[in-house]
Amino acid sequence: MEKPGGTRAPPQPTIPVDEDGRATSFRPFTASSPHMLAFHLAWLSLFSNFFSTFSIPPLLPVIRHDLGLTPEDIGRAGIASFAGAILSRFVMGPVCDAVGPRVASASLSLLTAPFVLSAGLVTGPGSFILVRFLVGFSIANFVSNQFWISSMFAPSVVGLANGVSAGWANVGSGLTQLVMPLVFHLLTNAFHVSSHTAWRASFVVPALFQTMTAFLVLSFGQDMPRGTFRQHKPIQPQPHQANHFHTVNNFHDKNPNSNFNSNNNNGDDDDDSIWAVLWNGLSNYRGWILALTYGYSFGAELTTDNVIAGYFYERFGVGVQTAGVLAALFGTANCISRPMGGVVSDEMGRRFGMRGRLWALWVTQTAAGVACVALGRAGSLSVAATVVCCFGLLVQAAAGMTFGIVPFVSKRSLGVVSGLTGSGGTTGAVVMQLLLFSGSQRFSKETGISLMGLMIIAFTLPIALVRFPRLGGMFRGPSLVGQEVSSEEHYRLLPR
Repeated sequence: MEKPGGTRAPPQPTIPVDEDGRATSFRPFTASSPHMLAFHLAWLSLFSNFFSTFSIPPLLPVIRHDLGLTPEDIGRAGIASFAGAILSRFVMGPVCDAVGPRVASASLSLLTAPFVLSAGLVTGPGSFILVRFLVGFSIANFVSNQFWISSMFAPSVVGLANGVSAGWANVGSGLTQLVMPLVFHLLTNAFHVSSHTAWRASFVVPALFQTMTAFLVLSFGQDMPRGTFRQHKPIQPQPHQANHFHTVNNFHDKNPNSNFNSNNNNGDDDDDSIWAVLWNGLSNYRGWILALTYGYSFGAELTTDNVIAGYFYERFGVGVQTAGVLAALFGTANCISRPMGGVVSDEMGRRFGMRGRLWALWVTQTAAGVACVALGRAGSLSVAATVVCCFGLLVQAAAGMTFGIVPFVSKRSLGVVSGLTGSGGTTGAVVMQLLLFSGSQRFSKETGISLMGLMIIAFTLPIALVRFPRLGGMFRGPSLVGQEVSSEEHYRLLPR
């Protein structure tokens, strides 16, 4: 069907939606347009980015020998891979607010795919570190992923949808630990390609995969429930509207489908400038605290993805393929752990409001820190394999719970807050990689892993400082119950 003027009308939703057109149910095993199709495109695109970014570590034993890399070179390359993602994740938020998640996601994938392919062209430590830095830009697609999902799904299911999308995508970081050594051995054993050439040719696989998913997003994706991003620019409530003031009573997770913050206002002349959107997101302290704590959930996960294969290879003397399989246990846990984090966050929100979401995050992430300490102290391969699975389940669930809270911080600046939080994840990874695994430390990899666990425990404590006037915090309930506040204040800082 076409609208007058020749433009194609957006497809009608086939699942229940709220007043903003966002899905109120989550059906991950369907591909109905636009909600579930956007979900599948979002997670698949990010999956390819994680697959590409972490396609290098499982081949490090071969690359290290071929390029003559020192432990310091490998440590610096690990830091570079995360450093590239810090700035790109932060910038990705405002880009999503400006052009929408579909174009932002596909553009980044297409820009970074050549960097992935160029990994096969490196000739020494300098070029190796540079390539890891440039390839690291691609995981900024995490921001567009969470922006897209948060735009498509209502608050009652957004934690679950965000968790499943990011969880399935993060499996790419585990699957690549298994696939890349298999591709390498296929080339050397079946096609008798030299080791020097085989590891270089292996990077054609992630580069092509990432390019294909980018074209899928551009061809079949839709930014918003009711059309493209340009057709659906968020509009702030108008001062002249009759219902300019709202009384805040029973407004929290237990009332997820309230008619608050609808984007269906009729005004069309009050679009915010990008600078106002940016300032609104950056001036909200909740976003900064979530960025800090996310640095020690998702940041710890990224750091572990970088070092876990080497940990098994060096500590227990297993081969490259076996180390890859054991490392894959950690990354592939995302298919159930991060979605489960979203499920738990939503359920705790329904039962206890924002207090439940915050307590669930603190308990889970603290338990992940304890498991990380235990992993570093594991004395046998079987114990280490068991503990790494437990650690993966907990730390990845905590990351999912974080993004069960992010959509509540600011609706109009959702991209900025998502980018800020996502940047916190990679910043935490850089800090831990630099302090614990840069290759210049005197302590072993297993000691570094235990110290990382202690850092997780310590930097999870600031969650107690997060508090929403309408939703409460860990220790105090809402402070605006029964009071009148302007719709502008609601819209800006405290959406449902």
